[in-house]
Amino acid sequence: MMKSIHILSGLVLAICLFTSCATSKEARNYKKNLNGNWQLQTVVSEGITGKIKAQLFNEADFNCFVGSTWNFNQLNNLGSYTINKNANECVSIKREFRWSIYEATGEPKLFQFKRLDEKLKEMDENGSGFRFTIIRLEGANMQLRSEINFEGKPAAFVYNFVRI
Repeated sequence: MMKSIHILSGLVLAICLFTSCATSKEARNYKKNLNGNWQLQTVVSEGITGKIKAQLFNEADFNCFVGSTWNFNQLNNLGSYTINKNANECVSIKREFRWSIYEATGEPKLFQFKRLDEKLKEMDENGSGFRFTIIRLEGANMQLRSEINFEGKPAAFVYNFVRI
């Protein structure tokens, strides 16, 4: 009898842990919809006036990312982006990353990624990565938003992707 109670309580605990860590149906749909190849069409700044120069993802100027191609694999959560050489402004870069959909109760879903080196080790300090609010992810269109601080004031970048 006592052994049955221990087994039953262990099973209940395992089920509770599993369901609390489970990914929601919405997040699974986002992963499925994100899978494949995309091109970053535009990066639009909000809350910033005038011409700006800003580096994205500790990598390159935000203008260099316009036209970049992105690949997402939902099976292993690995991806990559490729920046093409553009005159003297942008150097050619291909960067691997690990990505996921972050969920917090009562908050919008976030796309997050961490850059990886050639050995697939995290590159950025303290395991930090980059998070974006998913504004839209349907069919051939994806729109992400990242909040930033520009000259002491809140601002944002909005990334507009199309499936290729």
